[in-house]
Amino acid sequence: MREFFIESDGLAIHAKLEMPEGEPERCPLVIVQHGLTGNMDRPNIVAVAEAIRECGMATLRTELYGHGESGGTFERHTIFKWIDEMLDVIDYAKELDFVTDLYLCGHSQGGFLTMVMAAARPDDLKAIILLAPGANIPQWSRDGHFLHMTFDPKHVPERVYLGDPFGGTSAPEGERPSSAYMCGDYFRLAQRLNTDEIIDAYPGPVLLVQGTDDALVPYEDTIAVAERYANSRLVILEDDTHSFDRHRDQELAAVREFLGELDTD
Repeated sequence: MREFFIESDGLAIHAKLEMPEGEPERCPLVIVQHGLTGNMDRPNIVAVAEAIRECGMATLRTELYGHGESGGTFERHTIFKWIDEMLDVIDYAKELDFVTDLYLCGHSQGGFLTMVMAAARPDDLKAIILLAPGANIPQWSRDGHFLHMTFDPKHVPERVYLGDPFGGTSAPEGERPSSAYMCGDYFRLAQRLNTDEIIDAYPGPVLLVQGTDDALVPYEDTIAVAERYANSRLVILEDDTHSFDRHRDQELAAVREFLGELDTD
């Protein structure tokens, strides 16, 4: 494994590059992206990266603005800052001598980021993998209901208390760290994005994996996304969670099957 930082407009993007068994001279590369409040070493992200390498592909895990060991502060992050940095990550990956094809895989907010990147760079990405994607982040921001947060979408405050996105006990206001808040610009900017247009801009193969017991992303939302993509495969995991804690073997099997079939085309 090679651990390093990718420079992006003066900020450092924490990255880990790992090759598949046998260290081939040339092979495909899959960029793997975590979700909101996450990092590249979360068990679900590590597991999917391992499954990808079992398919003979390299993986590049990254942590974008305000997350993990990358630059920026969590409270000031927006999906637009993630988009800007992922453009630099893709450009970095395209310059690697060993890369034959480039794929993008993202979980939750990283899934929505993957959708946006596929729309922006359709010629660069052979296929994308969306794991419980936060495809309705723009609509949630327009509605003023985001995860367990509520706010006035027409008058978004300067910062919104995130709390525990999984519905646990929240700390009293005087004991909350700055990382417990999201900036109002996150929601103001997300309101300007159109998920349908993003989906329609990518004609390539798409795998979507979604649990029915997801407390953050309603599985009906992911079904609707799959139905709109022109070339999609949807895998629904009964009674599984947002991070696929109950049926991770099935999640990983779906990823391996999808990539294996593409690799033989």
